[in-house]
This record gives sequence, C-alpha cells and structure tokens, in this order.
Amino acid sequence: MTIRLFLASQSPRRRELLAQIGVDYELVDVEVPERREPGESPEDYVSRVAREKAGAGLLQLGAVPDALVLGADTEVVLDEEVFGKPADAADATAMLRRLSGRAHRVVSTVWIVSAGREEHATSLSTVEFMPLDEAAIAAYVASGEAFGRAGAYAIQGRAGRFVRHLEGSYSGVMGLPLYETGELLRRFGVG
Repeated sequence: MTIRLFLASQSPRRRELLAQIGVDYELVDVEVPERREPGESPEDYVSRVAREKAGAGLLQLGAVPDALVLGADTEVVLDEEVFGKPADAADATAMLRRLSGRAHRVVSTVWIVSAGREEHATSLSTVEFMPLDEAAIAAYVASGEAFGRAGAYAIQGRAGRFVRHLEGSYSGVMGLPLYETGELLRRFGVG
C-alpha cells in the first residue's frame, strides 16, 4: 500500500510550506478548540493542540489504509502569555503594542500520527521587534494582514520589516518548521 499524507490544517501558509519542500499531501478539515488549560505551559498547549488536530484528522480517515496525518500549531508567547489570533482590530493593535521593541518566543509543534505510531517535534524561535509607533501599528492592522495569525503578524509579509532579529526557524515562525517537519516525514518514509 502507498502511504498517503494528510494535512489537518486550513492554513494557506502550511500548504505553501509543504509544497515548497515537494511533499504531496491531501487536506482533511478538522475543528479543534484552541483554548489553553489552566496551568498549562505554552509549549504543552501548542503540542496538545497540534496533536489534537492530527488525531481528529486520523479519526475522520479511519477507512483510509496507511494514512499519515500531520497536525501543527504555532503560537506567539510573551511573558508566558500565549498570543493567539486577534479577535478584532483592537485586539491586534494591543498585541502589536506589547510586542513593540521586545523579544518574544514563537513555539511551533508538528505531530504526525498513523494508526500505529505517532511522533512530534517542536521548534522554538525568538523574534525581536523594533519599536513600533502608533502610525506603523495602525497601518499594519488596516492592511488586514494581522488577522488569522498568531500574535497578529505575518513574518513573511509586511511585518517582516518589524523584525530586528530572528533566532531559530523562519518557517517555524510562519507556521510549519520545515527542518523538523522534513525529519519527521523522513522517519515515516515520506519524502
């Protein structure tokens, strides 16, 4: 039987990144609540959500032999607070004000699950923003790019100019750490 890889994500960035490394995959649509449990560390939270996405995808594919499901989650963390996707323009503005002139962590975890096996890998990156004035924040939020993205920014877009320093994985900050993903896929016989 042929191994079939499924991506349990609607993220266009994850799709682009998998295509970038030449991986063939199919999509499986999952809905997983993204709520941090009391006392849960940011790393444990991100890993749990990524695992739940992969597991939900595998449950949907019960009849597909040799299915592998990739689930991923990426979050911005400042002072141990997880910055998810902004609810609205005010939320995006508040996040960007707090990130301005500071370094924050980006946690990105990938899980691959099959009927008989599961493995995961985590990428930890540090991103330092330059100081942002109110006009820069307002213009960025008005561009619409802040929405649907953890921490209210897209490093691969206009916010790339805000990044003074990056230590870690650029693709991990985008939403799918390619090195870690490639290693996991290789161990599962894909790619």
